[in-house]
Formats: sequence, structure tokens, C-alpha cells
Amino acid sequence: MSRHVTLPTGEAVPALGQGTWQMAEVHGKRAQEIEALRLGVELGMTLIDTAEMYGEGASEELIAEALGPERDRLFLVSKVYPHNASRRGVVEACERSLKRLKADHLDLYLLHWRGSVPLEETVAGFEELRRSGKIRHWGVSNFDTDDMEELFDVEGGTNCATNQVLYNVTRRGPEYDLIPWMIERRMPLMAYSPIEQGRLPKAGILPIIGRHHGASPYQIALAWLLQKPGIIAIPKASSPAHVRDNQRALEIQLSPEELNAIDAEFPPPKRKRPLEMI
Repeated sequence: MSRHVTLPTGEAVPALGQGTWQMAEVHGKRAQEIEALRLGVELGMTLIDTAEMYGEGASEELIAEALGPERDRLFLVSKVYPHNASRRGVVEACERSLKRLKADHLDLYLLHWRGSVPLEETVAGFEELRRSGKIRHWGVSNFDTDDMEELFDVEGGTNCATNQVLYNVTRRGPEYDLIPWMIERRMPLMAYSPIEQGRLPKAGILPIIGRHHGASPYQIALAWLLQKPGIIAIPKASSPAHVRDNQRALEIQLSPEELNAIDAEFPPPKRKRPLEMI
């Protein structure tokens, strides 16, 4: 089973992808991580998220080793450090990422978080990369609503394809104004740490609903997220069993009563909260 989300350009991408944060950091796990990435692609999780920050490029190199022959099937996402986000710095950082990924282009390139470089410079660099064919789309990460509004005031800023933020059943702050702002502009949100890095409550409504579906609390939390329109989830799975668990979440359809019960235990925000990061 697969589910897709549409970018502002009209292009459809998988709603469930694969994250790679903290992968490629333990040599003894490399073979298992490669197997997990390959299985995920076989199961339709062809959106792969990485960053130059992850292992200082080691994650990108792992992806090249694992998925090089599958490049044509992939939607590759990487991110640039804020301190590399000047017009020239963005171009040079992208070229380094492409070299590590052994790829000739990225499908999506994100500013990892906001730094001191003016957005005008970063956008100019992204647009230069887009014109040269080094990237197909660009976006941002960890931007709150006011940051997005400022971005849209920059020349070329409305070409932003997505915003990747911390969002899951226990971290619902983006629902207050960021997600409505993005929905209004037909821009999907990429949710990182969609199962809170496995730190979800071990008691309560998630395991109760899980028993009804023959699923774990983590699968229920992921299914909850995937059921929302315009959300791309990028859980990390460093073992084949974990990959299969994540993919199973696509098959779980939560009822209105179950969604209401989740809202009762994990209420949507009633006021603005500062955007959280991990």
C-alpha cells in the first residue's frame, strides 16, 4: 500500500519516507542499516531524507552505498547547515552533498534551520541550483509561521516546496497556526521524529487502540499522522523489522471515535507555542 502527498508544483511524493538521522554512526550496524534502506525502497518508501549534518556527511555516503543503483526510483532530500547558507555557500555545500551521495541532483534541498545568513542569500543560492539542475525543489526546516511569512516576502521565496518540523501526536504545536498557513498555500509539511524517537507513553490510549488493530503504540501514532492531509512522515528505521513496522502503519485506518480518543489524551493546542526542535 502507498499513499502520496502533492508538492506545490503538483508532483506527488510518498507520504511515508525514510529518515537517516543517527545512521552510519556505528560501524557494526552498517550492514543492517543498508538492508533496512533497501527494504524500505522495495516497500515503496522511496523518499529518503538526510543532511550534511548527519554524521558530517556519513549518512549521505551510506545512502550512496545502499541505494546507488536505485537512484532513478528515489526522491532524495538533503539539508544545508545554516552557516553554509550564503548564496555561494549553498551551491558549494550542495555539490559536496551530491558528491557524497554519488548523485547528479537532489530532488529536494532544505535549509536545516534558520541562522544569521539573510534569507535573500539562501533563496538566491537555491534558485541558482534549481536553474542549473542540481536540485529540483527547495524548502526549509524548523521554520515557524513568522519565519515562513518572512520567507514569502523574499524574491523567489514563494517557490518553497515544504517545511520540515518536529511534529507528532505528543508535539502538536504546529497545528495552531503553522499547518493551517501551509495548507492555505498547498504546501505539505514534513514531520520529523514522527514517533518521538520511540519515547511515546507505554500506557494509555495508544496501546489500547493498538490492541484493537493488532499494532504497536508506535504504529498507531504513525498512522494518526499519515491520516492527516498534506503530511509527509520520515521515521528512521535502522533494521528491516522496524521498516516493516513503519510500512504497516499505512494500512491502519483509525476511526473518528479513535481519533477523538487520541485528541482527548493528546489535545490539540489552544494557543500559540514556540516551535520545538530536537
